[in-house]
Amino acid sequence: MLMITSFTNPRVAQAFVDYMATQGVILTVQQHTQTDVWLADESQAERVNAELARFLENPGDARYLAASWQSGHTGSGLHYRRFPFLATVRERAGPFTLLLMAACILTFIIMNLVGDQSVMVLLAWPFDPSLQFDVWRYFTHALMHFSFLHILFNLLWWWYLGGAVEKRLGSGKLIVITLISALLSGYVQHKFSGPWFGGLSGVVYALMGYAWLRGERDPQSGIYLQRGLMTFAVIWLIAGWFDLFGMAIANGAHMAGLAVGLAMAFADTLNARKRT
Repeated sequence: MLMITSFTNPRVAQAFVDYMATQGVILTVQQHTQTDVWLADESQAERVNAELARFLENPGDARYLAASWQSGHTGSGLHYRRFPFLATVRERAGPFTLLLMAACILTFIIMNLVGDQSVMVLLAWPFDPSLQFDVWRYFTHALMHFSFLHILFNLLWWWYLGGAVEKRLGSGKLIVITLISALLSGYVQHKFSGPWFGGLSGVVYALMGYAWLRGERDPQSGIYLQRGLMTFAVIWLIAGWFDLFGMAIANGAHMAGLAVGLAMAFADTLNARKRT
């Protein structure tokens, strides 16, 4: 047995093996840290090496792809890496990002088990003067979500933006943005609709505003939100304000959160603008 070469991509290795099979040359593969290609009949080594040189010039050539259809089989023994979903989530998110995601998911599960009202009585914005010193209520309204799409939309944005802020600027910065935006967006929404509301969207809009303006004024920070996504967020805000979706949307919380995020980004980038 003679080892011909090694490939980092198992699919590329299989394409070469399949092509050589159509040429009457049998190769085998072994996977370790890389995918090794072996030749049993060493007398064919010169031919195989010549074909390998041509293959490496353009491995995506149609003849190699066609060869996989002609001679490829499902029992190749190759193992392809699965998409590392949980690893990707952890890689982009810091501890506070993950903690708040877990708190929202746990709250959502409990709400579905015991009912929305039972949880809202404990976590909603103070709905009676006697509750005004329940300090947690000024923040825990952000944990409650009322449908799967509601929590999915908010947590995707929270992970995407909150994770970036925490990774680049630290947990402290994300905690400050979260607490201030939850408090002020909750206060404004309470004035608009009363105490019975919930969701992380006020904080999400704060992160949108913060990431967009921080990226515009301080590109060196590594925090940004593409202008197209920011435009989408504003259009969504306007559409919700005019009730174009026909559903209950916390417009006051969205507007307040966006304002908080923009104001905090402006304050945080004053020194950066002076340096430039």
